Amino acid sequence: MPAISGILIDGVSYGMILFMISVGLSVTMGLMRIINLAHGGFALLGGAAAHWLTTIAGFGFVISTILAVASVMIIAMVLERSLYTRIYRFTELQQVLATIGITFLMIASVNLLLGSTILPIRVPELLSRPIDLGFRTLPTHRLMVVIAGLLTAAALYYLLERTWFGVRLRAAVDNRNMAASLGINTVKIYAITFSLGAGLAAFGGILGAELLPIDAYYPLRYMVLFLVVVAVGGMGSIAGSFFAAIALGIIDTAARYIVPEYGTIFFFVAMMLVLTLRPNGMLGRT
Repeated sequence: MPAISGILIDGVSYGMILFMISVGLSVTMGLMRIINLAHGGFALLGGAAAHWLTTIAGFGFVISTILAVASVMIIAMVLERSLYTRIYRFTELQQVLATIGITFLMIASVNLLLGSTILPIRVPELLSRPIDLGFRTLPTHRLMVVIAGLLTAAALYYLLERTWFGVRLRAAVDNRNMAASLGINTVKIYAITFSLGAGLAAFGGILGAELLPIDAYYPLRYMVLFLVVVAVGGMGSIAGSFFAAIALGIIDTAARYIVPEYGTIFFFVAMMLVLTLRPNGMLGRT
């Protein structure tokens, strides 16, 4: 049986990746009240852009990540202004169908431009080197993912809970007309929030490409995982998404190590148990 410490390390790394991608979905679904199933597509676009920048254009990993995330945020803002302003007024079912359609457009675009094979992202040699923790070795890249996840959680919590932007966003969500009458630019707030969520998805997709490989069908393969994290953590809760992602990552990793033939079952059983006891998620907003 694998050492518990090894399972915890791999599970936390996996959970951090799920968190970084899913937290943007939690923000858009929980705070903006929109069912955006195209969220995984933004992670795909970020990973695809990073692949092109590192392997074809020859840029370094850090510069490529910055450019890829910035590009996805710009694309997201354009889509938000041109399409999502109309989707906001749709019913839930119409939102699902519309955003699934956007997802397939993203998949088709990546497939046309880069093909349907795995799109590797070239990382610096430093991040490929193993770190000896005494009881096992760990790729430096995994450690970077954990640190990046912690910093992302702290920064996002501060932005939404401790700044004027967060206050304005919550006001716009609770009563958009009243917020606008008080001088809050709700159009700008929504555009920035949506773009931020897409940027977080792109960032997570890039850093998580080692465990969740990027290919044209990435959104279809992993969107259920991201939705599970949001549902279990509670829509709109940064802390909830963080703890749910870590817990589900550890459970899934432990099950795959110990009983690999039933690994996925434990992941979804854990989801059903939490949602049975807490339908709004661990720390969900009502």
